[in-house]
Amino acid sequence: MFASVNSMSYDSTLVVHMLAALGSLVVLVVLRQSAAAVASGASDADQARRFPNRPNFAARIFYLLPLTGFAMSGMGGASVSAGHGWVIAGIVLWVLAAGHLEARVLPSERRIAKAITEHGHADAAAGKKLSLSVDVLLGLIALAVIVMVWQP
Repeated sequence: MFASVNSMSYDSTLVVHMLAALGSLVVLVVLRQSAAAVASGASDADQARRFPNRPNFAARIFYLLPLTGFAMSGMGGASVSAGHGWVIAGIVLWVLAAGHLEARVLPSERRIAKAITEHGHADAAAGKKLSLSVDVLLGLIALAVIVMVWQP
């Protein structure tokens, strides 16, 4: 399952990596729930509270994952080197997820926030679209977690 590396710096980096993954999941689940509220016709006040018109910096926690992952790969020796298929698969899944985050999820979130700012609410179709985009992203992350834990 988990690669065995005896190093305090490796263990600390692994903890940061796992916390970044957990933090990313929390942000995305909250975003998914907010999108579902818009899709179900939440009140204008509720929509405004859930989608403030500002950048979503919390979603950028996701960018800590490759930094800590590459650090662990560099510290960990042969058992976690970048030549392993599961490490390569994790990188590919992260690139796909990051691309989807930047190309679909965050732009949809910004469009909803802008609509709420300009019109007081966003339409249900926009909430459904964002929900679906977040579901795709969560699916990619779930695959990455399976690969990272299973290490085939």
